[in-house]
Amino acid sequence: MTPVVETATHNDETYRQIAEAIAFLHQHQFDQPDLATVARHVHLSEYHFQRLFTRWAGISPKRFLQNLTVDYAKAKIAETKSLLELTENVGLSSLGRLHDLFITLEAMSPGEFKAGGAGLDIRYGIHATPFGPCLLAKTARGICNLHFLDTANREMAEHLLRAEWPGATLMADQPGTAGECERIFTPDPDRPLALAVKGTNFQIQVWRALLQIPPGGLTTYQGLAEVIGRPTAARAVGNAIGRNPVGYLIPCHRVIRASGEWGGYRWGAARKTLLLGWEAGQTQTLSQEA
Repeated sequence: MTPVVETATHNDETYRQIAEAIAFLHQHQFDQPDLATVARHVHLSEYHFQRLFTRWAGISPKRFLQNLTVDYAKAKIAETKSLLELTENVGLSSLGRLHDLFITLEAMSPGEFKAGGAGLDIRYGIHATPFGPCLLAKTARGICNLHFLDTANREMAEHLLRAEWPGATLMADQPGTAGECERIFTPDPDRPLALAVKGTNFQIQVWRALLQIPPGGLTTYQGLAEVIGRPTAARAVGNAIGRNPVGYLIPCHRVIRASGEWGGYRWGAARKTLLLGWEAGQTQTLSQEA
């Protein structure tokens, strides 16, 4: 099941209401608020809230909350570890082959890295997503940035890009980036999404490892360090995850603490909660349909 990417205003309002509802559920999880209480908090009727939430998440608010517990997270960590080990044993280089979303990742050369984008043309646009507005930027070789935004502010978006690519030529291109954004959330296995990113060799290694974590899967910082053969580098792995330039597609949100708590996220802990809960719901819905 894939989300509906609606108009920016409609989609951003949906995201805001869902985010408020999830924050309220978390804050009052021990009180077990009923549907009417949560709906009242976001100023909707029970009927409209249930319908809105289920349409967005694919599952009910109650089921969604169950997917955010520590016990659920620990079970998913163990399940994902087993799947990664199985995949390695049968010789597949990436779990991406087993899932709907196909991604290729190309690293900029050391010279391009040092040049800060000099000579590069980068086109960008701001688009609505199920998780709020995003800045999507691409070069001729692929997507180089996907940043979730709190507000669809073009000046702020260009400032973000300029900080990462000081030597590049930046061009606003809303129509030209819209297709990639739509394909991110309505993936087509026959049209892989290409990523072209800059980072240190270690960061690229970590980002490639993140692509092996399947949708709905979870791992830990230590677990990811072990996957790349650097078991003592969990802290460095965490730093590399925090520098991920392409949200969602390079799924750093699927790395959590060993305790089962979500931990931090470059684009906000609340958004990480929404991403993980949404992916769990999509995975369960697809499993039921299969």
